[in-house]
Amino acid sequence: MPLSETLRTSRPTARPPAPRSPALLVIACTALAPAAWGTTYAVTTELLPPDRPLLAALLRSLPGGLLLVALTRLLPRGAWWWKAAALGTLNFGAFFPLLFVSAERLPGGVAATVGAIQPVIVAGLAVAVLHEAPSAWRTGWALAGAAGVGLVVLGPTAALDPVGVLAGLAGAASMALGVTLTKHWGRPAGVGPLTLAGWQLSAGGLVLLPLAIAVEGPPPHLDGPAVLGYLWLGTVGGFVAYAVWFRGIGLLPVTATALLGLLSPLVAAAIGVAALGESLTAVQLAGFAVALTALVAGQRTAPATRPPDPAR
Repeated sequence: MPLSETLRTSRPTARPPAPRSPALLVIACTALAPAAWGTTYAVTTELLPPDRPLLAALLRSLPGGLLLVALTRLLPRGAWWWKAAALGTLNFGAFFPLLFVSAERLPGGVAATVGAIQPVIVAGLAVAVLHEAPSAWRTGWALAGAAGVGLVVLGPTAALDPVGVLAGLAGAASMALGVTLTKHWGRPAGVGPLTLAGWQLSAGGLVLLPLAIAVEGPPPHLDGPAVLGYLWLGTVGGFVAYAVWFRGIGLLPVTATALLGLLSPLVAAAIGVAALGESLTAVQLAGFAVALTALVAGQRTAPATRPPDPAR
């Protein structure tokens, strides 16, 4: 064997580089979910029948959830029966009614600001449940993001109804715990984000079904715009958005993922300007910039601090 051939065969084979997770692509895809949720306010006010919030929540969760279960043909097994029920209740069955109580008893800006505290709650739960090291960086940006959202959506006549505030805080805590437990429990082997979304949406919808019937009665006659609105909320704003959201929770740090939720009230405000003839003041624009900065900065890890130079 020639020497050159011997060297080629004896040289250790270089391992291919480990595949790197396209973090920016994952963040961008996950951000589509809260962006889609930001359309809910405009769709609700412009297309849906009034005073039917529980019907909207039900149609946003149950039909899409059952469709995903039928398409994936996978049911929970073992402990995942109660885990899926718990996550569905936290993320949908409890969160939606509390959200609507808050929205009915508070001005929209106050309700959105109360909900924007969710990343701060997630930061605390990440330490308590996931045993992550406390991150002053992400907690600080979560607080800044909530303050920025407040500047965007709070008006000078904002009123603080105690029941509405408590409902908003309870809703934010419910969703925060659901997000954290979704990260903590992950997914069973062979189960994708569509299946997990289907389980949770179905469970949350089954919780909402008797509540909607008892409180609001049978559904009213639906015209064409209402049908389109419910279809949008149930597909793009429902199982599509939540499948993307749950996938992102599994791949990204949980507090960073929760910070992406700030997009929801910001998109709602942007739609109000672009489509509904609303306008933003200089203070609101500053709040918009603060919230977007917090959202982007919260996706990064804290800058490394240099050790002190012993020569100095």
